[in-house]
Amino acid sequence: MEKYIEKAKTLLEALPYIQQFSGKTVVIKYGGSAMEDEKLKRSVATDIVLLKFVGINPVVVHGGGLEINEWLDKLNIKSHFIDGQRVTTPEAMDVIEMVLTGRVNKSLVNLINQAGGKAVGLSGKDANLILAQQHPNTELGLVGKVKSINPDIINQLLNDGYIPVISTVGVDEKGQVYNINADVAAGDIAIALQAEKLIALSNVSGILDKDKQLIKQVSSLQIQTMIENGTITGGMIPKVESLLRAINSGVRNVHVISGETEHSILLELFTDFGIGTMIKAGSW
Repeated sequence: MEKYIEKAKTLLEALPYIQQFSGKTVVIKYGGSAMEDEKLKRSVATDIVLLKFVGINPVVVHGGGLEINEWLDKLNIKSHFIDGQRVTTPEAMDVIEMVLTGRVNKSLVNLINQAGGKAVGLSGKDANLILAQQHPNTELGLVGKVKSINPDIINQLLNDGYIPVISTVGVDEKGQVYNINADVAAGDIAIALQAEKLIALSNVSGILDKDKQLIKQVSSLQIQTMIENGTITGGMIPKVESLLRAINSGVRNVHVISGETEHSILLELFTDFGIGTMIKAGSW
């Protein structure tokens, strides 16, 4: 009987959060280890379906770096990085689009549908969802930056009960396709949707202090200070900067959580303790 009482307590703990977020949009940037381990992939899919069933509108934005690397290697297409961004030749762009929109996207759509959801796969090309332009650093080739987001197709799918799953290739006015950083795209999509939350699944547990201890809650101003004083370094800087842009542009809360923990999305959203870092606007 005790274990059933504990389960009831867990549901009661989740209730106020379900009530608070019902009807709101949550953008989930899906990446890292959660895309590589089959058990974790199914865990993420189940979490996303549960969000939809309790009245929350999840929107999934994903990358696919590991599988892109594997296919570039298989096809003997050399690839290198500048400042953490993949130099994208036209030959590599063809493979990136194939992998992101044809393999990774449809695999995730299938997992969500198997879990009982109604997922629809999109790329940034669909309905000009992600209008892009070439990155200022032209040495990166066909790497793009987001010029604008057209949220209409996303909102229509949400209103009809579907779960949009978006791969991050963009297109310009002339039809040229670009490789878009998934963290940046997720942030811009969250801004365009004026989402309640942006959740970034990562290979780290959250934002860490100088002693490598998890920070549970932090303000956007504190995050900026941590970048300036060297607490946040390396590849976390562009990720965090995209999150800061989102929260400074109307997204109410941003979360960085580990994708290596089963059901991490539910644990972060529906428990008092959470498992990652929540970033709020301002200085509080």
